[in-house]
Amino acid sequence: MKIVISRKGFDSGSGGVPSPILPDGRLVPLPIPCAGDPHEYADVMVNGVRIDKLVEDLTGGRLKGSDRCHLDPDIDAASVRRRPSGWGPAFGQIGAAQSHLARHGIGSGDLFLFFGWFRPVEQTARMRWQYVKDQPGVHVIYGWMQVSEVIQVNSKDARLKPFKNHPHLHNRDCDSNTIYLSGRKLAIASIKADAAGMFSLLHAGRVLTDRAQSKRSVWRLPRWFHQDSGTTLSYHEQPHRWCASGSNHCTLQSVARGQEFVLTAGDPSLAEKWLAELFDA
Repeated sequence: MKIVISRKGFDSGSGGVPSPILPDGRLVPLPIPCAGDPHEYADVMVNGVRIDKLVEDLTGGRLKGSDRCHLDPDIDAASVRRRPSGWGPAFGQIGAAQSHLARHGIGSGDLFLFFGWFRPVEQTARMRWQYVKDQPGVHVIYGWMQVSEVIQVNSKDARLKPFKNHPHLHNRDCDSNTIYLSGRKLAIASIKADAAGMFSLLHAGRVLTDRAQSKRSVWRLPRWFHQDSGTTLSYHEQPHRWCASGSNHCTLQSVARGQEFVLTAGDPSLAEKWLAELFDA
């Protein structure tokens, strides 16, 4: 099993602000704006929260509830109403990022871990959402999806019929356009969970950012991630990015750009133990 650490949601280039961590600890990853996609922000709920007001308040009105958004990965059945019969969690990719996944042979049984840029928010006396002053943004793992099937969108495969409202079936007519579908249950013996879903709450075990550092792009990871343990992480092959930090952890200066980072563990049993802790947190 390969693990894909997949950057998704608002960032400095798309959306321009962090996704919110609500006062009760709930993570609300905001889908990026995309004019040609089927859903408006006002259509979408994330982690039980309507996101249109959050988007409007946190962007200072630059984005509106009536703007279209790229709901991908689409891993929560409750995100939109009236799902087509046969719908299931799905994730689409295209272009260079899809070519990267294809080169690494990502397919059935491999696991996406979705992460994004998050920051705590609060409501003002006038019930407007704002970021909590002096609380920095961090990278947090917020969801997962284990792949069961990989389908080329332009193949017109009948299996795509329940996914007619997925953004990768709208205005993305190119050969690389690909949909990853999940099964029902996670096929990892030590973890009892659905094959796809969202982590509801912020937890230290799901935070990638090293809070002792000044930049959110510096991550604190288990020691087995380090290259000298035989692990590889695509886009992060340069030795200067890694620093051993005692016997249990290491730090990584993660790349500023890129969406899909493919992790192949030197010791798969350590990777499975880490995943079990991630789901248990």
